[in-house]
Amino acid sequence: MSDKPIRIKTISEFHTLRGLPKPKHPLISVINFEDMTQTSEIGRQNLIFDFYMISVKRDMNHKYRYGQQDYDFDEGLMFCMAPNQVLGVIREENGKPPSGWMMMIHPDFLWNTSMANAIKKYEFFDYSVNEALFLSEDEEIKIQQITENIKQEYQMNIDKFSQNIIISQLETLLNYSERFYQRQFITRHKANHQFLEKLEILLNNYFEGKNIIQNGLPSVQYLSGEFNMSPQYMRSLLKSLTGQTTQQLIHEKLIEKAKEKLSTTELSVSEIAYELGFEHSQSFSKLFKAKTDISPLEFRKSFN
Repeated sequence: MSDKPIRIKTISEFHTLRGLPKPKHPLISVINFEDMTQTSEIGRQNLIFDFYMISVKRDMNHKYRYGQQDYDFDEGLMFCMAPNQVLGVIREENGKPPSGWMMMIHPDFLWNTSMANAIKKYEFFDYSVNEALFLSEDEEIKIQQITENIKQEYQMNIDKFSQNIIISQLETLLNYSERFYQRQFITRHKANHQFLEKLEILLNNYFEGKNIIQNGLPSVQYLSGEFNMSPQYMRSLLKSLTGQTTQQLIHEKLIEKAKEKLSTTELSVSEIAYELGFEHSQSFSKLFKAKTDISPLEFRKSFN
């Protein structure tokens, strides 16, 4: 199938494409996957939505591709999308009947409310769509309850209180999601340990290879790309595991390699700076002193 994305501009358009009745509210809707009609063919399809999407999925008869990583929805799995992100849907034959739900919120619904800008602070909307949130049974129930409250509210007769009540419920839902999102960093010990090990290897290989001379210091974007993560997700994960930002970790590895070269080689400071990706040795010396309180030459003398 063509990889050209299909843009879905309105919630009503999505309802029509999935064989659903007209939405009760044009700017917000909660639907069950069991009620949808599958209209896409077997194969891959790229979709772009002009609205926010919050979803919990189970037993889907297709996979989703976040970045370069595929996810199966055999367990409770929540993910969020912001407008204009690309979602790759990979449909397979003989899939299980889908279950779960999806909430769609058009940005116009948030206009002139507290959530218009606040929604952007939630990092799970800024993943480059390649991380998902695993929910425990109790967490999924909590999210489901709030979602049902939102659905009941917009299905009632709309009045001047409706939007504020829904916005309040939406903020509660996102705050719980943020709690569960942060919990995921803490509880996935094995995966996190493996991540730190792989990051250490990646940084060592980078600093010892030719890339650093050609491309300079490794960027946050480069490292996160190697893990199919967004820079924001990597930053949050590292902060949770090590208390450091990605940039701090890069600088820490840089200083470690610099000390090694200063203490075991006869290379000049300028040569070491060049091997570590610095165009100007002054920049290297300034960073080294900022991190160690002494200059590279002073370190070499004190070591000797």
